[in-house]
Amino acid sequence: MWRGIVCGVLAGAFWGAVFIVPVLLPDFSPVELMVGRYICYGALAAGLMLPRLLPLLRRLRRSDWLAMLRQALAGNVVYYLLLAYGVKLAGVAPTSLIIGLLPLSVTILGRKDHGALPLRQLAWPLLVVALGIACINVDIFSHAGGAGGAGLAHKLAGVLCAVGALACWTWYALDNARFLKRHAHFSSVEWAMLYGLASGVIALVVGAAMLALQQASGADDAPARDWHRYWLVCLLLALGASVIGNYLWNLASRLVPVTLSGQLILSETLFALLYGFVYAQRMPRPLEWAAMVLLTAGVLWSVRRHAQEEGAGQEAGRT
Repeated sequence: MWRGIVCGVLAGAFWGAVFIVPVLLPDFSPVELMVGRYICYGALAAGLMLPRLLPLLRRLRRSDWLAMLRQALAGNVVYYLLLAYGVKLAGVAPTSLIIGLLPLSVTILGRKDHGALPLRQLAWPLLVVALGIACINVDIFSHAGGAGGAGLAHKLAGVLCAVGALACWTWYALDNARFLKRHAHFSSVEWAMLYGLASGVIALVVGAAMLALQQASGADDAPARDWHRYWLVCLLLALGASVIGNYLWNLASRLVPVTLSGQLILSETLFALLYGFVYAQRMPRPLEWAAMVLLTAGVLWSVRRHAQEEGAGQEAGRT
């Protein structure tokens, strides 16, 4: 189990880097960041699966193609677009904290799949989470006052983008889990590579359309941007977050109980916050500290309640 915990924490360390990329490449739009990342991920997925790619593609049915495309859109393309816009407009800390609610949102919306607790038994954990969200929003808007109405509108748009990213990945996680349970003819690694490949194809289409629009409008690329750095960061992000991070998470998922994996996902949020504060060279403000503590406590409390209920159910089944 300890090996699984280490793998889960390391996966969170790779995933947390996703939140800092929009800050590292401020001259590039979220759409450009998405295109670069998933072109690289698609190329890596194709290369890793090359010896068995054609036989794997022949096994795909029409329903598999549809599932692959919708999961690539929701779990990769649209999710990362909204995440990047959230970071650009609201900052690393608010975006990572809001998306850090994933263990809770997946648990609540997937409770029919797993026989989870009724919402009334999660009232106190949810209240703690709500207080954490209130803290981070008060901090965001209290530090945007000097920017006037436009600054407040940007912050609000960033928060809404982060909430949209949370919704996208929650839906993807549930749809992916249900699909894999119904379609045992794909391993989790094979399916991850397939929707990575699909994400790369979508990114190529979006990138080609964007390039055509730029050329048609006569827009130039001045001032010159550091495209070498852009492709290097996109490649490292695809390799680290998408390939290595997902592999480590698959290892962790096999070695630790399901209820513990929900807690391990929080490592992504904590590493994202760490990277963001190190890059900004500052300590968290009081309300940011409060939001981090409250959100972490609320999510862990909820996961613990589900673990206790699951343990009680298993004990009752044995007796």
